[in-house]
Amino acid sequence: MTPGRGGAELSLSWRLGDDPAGTAPQPASWPHPISKEWAWGDGSGAGARVCILDSGVEQDHPQVGPIQGAYAVQETQGGQSVVTEDTEGDVCGHGTACASIIRSLAPACEIISVRVLGLGYFGSGEALITGLRWALEQDFDVINMSLSTTKPEVARTLYHLADVAYFRRNLIVASAHNTPIESFPWRFASVISVGSHKQPDPELLVYNPAPPVEFFARGDRVPVGWLNGGEMVCSGNSFATPHVSGMCARILGAHGGLTPYQVKTVLHLIAGNVTGGT
Repeated sequence: MTPGRGGAELSLSWRLGDDPAGTAPQPASWPHPISKEWAWGDGSGAGARVCILDSGVEQDHPQVGPIQGAYAVQETQGGQSVVTEDTEGDVCGHGTACASIIRSLAPACEIISVRVLGLGYFGSGEALITGLRWALEQDFDVINMSLSTTKPEVARTLYHLADVAYFRRNLIVASAHNTPIESFPWRFASVISVGSHKQPDPELLVYNPAPPVEFFARGDRVPVGWLNGGEMVCSGNSFATPHVSGMCARILGAHGGLTPYQVKTVLHLIAGNVTGGT
């Protein structure tokens, strides 16, 4: 901040003037304590739109059912990445697994797939950025990212997009890396970062008082949908993350209009290890 002439402070664009701030009513009456029953009750996620940035989702898989859209990031002849309709579906099973978990927790939410990964779970940083940017343009309520990148040049752009999402009320739920390395976007405070715990309860959320990982969800020996209508048992943070995305879909289905900050607060208060949580 630069002082003005005569020691006076320069006029700041982001300072509240003499007029009072506009009212910001709560979308719902917040009880005390906040419980899972209030957070989502018997809600099914109806009304919430969830985007899965991954390897694609198998349409009409028994554990997923119909999805409301399928897109893929493709590279044009000119070397640019664009989002087009996806006719190929899931190429390795990972995205279908995530979708099956979300569907098990929020059966009535809308699921839209954006394929940014290919065979071998590999995807370029440009594809990831293009897919996330497109998802923000579509204004999805929840964006599940069971993936991360270690590339610093990609991280800078992801940081900007994560901030855009936060202020637009698009909730990014991202998995921490399974090994102790620096990767993104889960490290950003504007997203909900997820690691895994070993308990079998799909609704058990554990708050981490020592971030950067904020929450732990079920991620050990999780039964999931896989390719060709099949099933697998998988472990890892990738599969903990859609548990939290499903919870977020149920919260937003029950209390539309909550900001990412408010959703994080609800998640914190219903965590099993937080005093007053249930």
